[in-house]
Amino acid sequence: MIPRTARSRVEAALARQAAVALIGPRQVGKTTLAHEIAAGRPSLYLDLEATADKDKLSDPVLFLGRHADELVILDEIHRVPSLFEALRGIIDAGRLAGHRTGRFLILGSAGIDLLRQSGETLAGRIAYVDLAPFSAIEVDGADLVTLWLRGGFPDSFLAASDTDSLALRRSFIRTYLERDVPMFGPRIPAETLERLWIMLAHNQGTLLNASRLASGLAVSAPTVTGYIGLLVDLLLVRRLPPFHANVGKRLVKSPKTYVRDSGLTHALLGIETYDDLLGHPVSGPSWEGFVIENLIGAAPDRTRASFFRTANGAEIDLLLELGGRHGTWAVEIKRSLSAKPERGFYRAVEDIQPAKAFVAHAGEDRYPLSERVEAIGVWELAQALTGLS
Repeated sequence: MIPRTARSRVEAALARQAAVALIGPRQVGKTTLAHEIAAGRPSLYLDLEATADKDKLSDPVLFLGRHADELVILDEIHRVPSLFEALRGIIDAGRLAGHRTGRFLILGSAGIDLLRQSGETLAGRIAYVDLAPFSAIEVDGADLVTLWLRGGFPDSFLAASDTDSLALRRSFIRTYLERDVPMFGPRIPAETLERLWIMLAHNQGTLLNASRLASGLAVSAPTVTGYIGLLVDLLLVRRLPPFHANVGKRLVKSPKTYVRDSGLTHALLGIETYDDLLGHPVSGPSWEGFVIENLIGAAPDRTRASFFRTANGAEIDLLLELGGRHGTWAVEIKRSLSAKPERGFYRAVEDIQPAKAFVAHAGEDRYPLSERVEAIGVWELAQALTGLS
C-alpha cells in the first residue's frame, strides 16, 4: 500500500465537520482510502451503485438514524443526489443530540453534481478534500519515470508491466466515454468526445483555441467549450488560466489546457514504453503537465495557479499565488537534468517580481542560476510546497 497524503486532511476535516466529501476521478483510490480511515472505528459502508445498498436508503432518515454513532461512508453519491437534502436534516438533528462531527464520508467521482447539490443544501456542514492520482511525494520521488509514463491511477502505476498498464488505462478511457460521461452530462457521442480528448492530448499545454478544435470535430466552438467544461468537471482536464497583472504589457488571455494525468495523455496517444515517450513530440509538454499537476497538488489549499505570457515572449510556465507571507512562486519547467531557462523567463520574473523563482528540472541538484532564480529538482520543490501546508 502507498500511503495517501490526503488521509490526514480527511481525518482533520472529519474532526471538525459533520460531513466530508472526498472527490476525485473514478479508480483513483477513494474507496480504499475511505476503508482505511474507517478501520478501527464503528462504521457503515454503502455503495450506491449497488441496488441493495441503494434500496436501504428508500427512507434515509429512518435508516441512517439507526447509525448515528457510526461513520457512514456513502460511495458514488452522485447516483442518488436527492440524498443531500435528507443529509441536511439528519446532520442538524444530530447536532442537537450531540453528534456534531464525523458523521458522513461522501465519495464522488466528480465535482459536478456533487458540488452543486451540496452547495445548495449542506452549506456550513461539509468540507471538501480532493484526491488526485498518486503524486511524486506519495511515491517518495523514487520512480518518477514510471509515474510520468503510467500516470498516477493506482492500478495503472502498480501494473505488472507497461503493456498491462496501457491496457488498464485504455479500459478506463472507454468506461468514462461509454458510461460515466452520459451519466454526468448531456448526451455526447462517445466518438466525438474521444476525438476531442485525443486532440487535447496532442495539444497538451497549448493555448485553448476552441474554434480550431471545433473545425476538426465539425461542431461549433461553444459546443467544444461545453465538452471541455465537462472534462474539467470530471477532473480529467485542467484549464490553467492566464495570470492577470498590471505590468504594462499585452498579456495572453486564453487558458492553457492539459490532460491532467500523464498516463491518460500517453494512452490517448498510444504511447506504451518510456522509449516511445522520449521519441514522441508530446514528450516535453507531457512532462510540463506532469510537473504542474504535482506542484499544484503539493501546494497549500486555496493556492491560485496560473501561467504568465506576454506578446513579446516573456513567459512563466506556472505561477503559484500562495498567499500570506509566502507570496507568489514562479516556476519554469525543464525536462532535462540541467536547468537552462530561456531569456523570456528572466524577463517575466522582472515583470512579476515573485517572492521566489525556480527552474524545476528532472535532476536532483539544487543551485542558484542568478540572484533571483534557483534550479531545483521536481521532487524537492514538491516537498518544499508540502511543507507550507
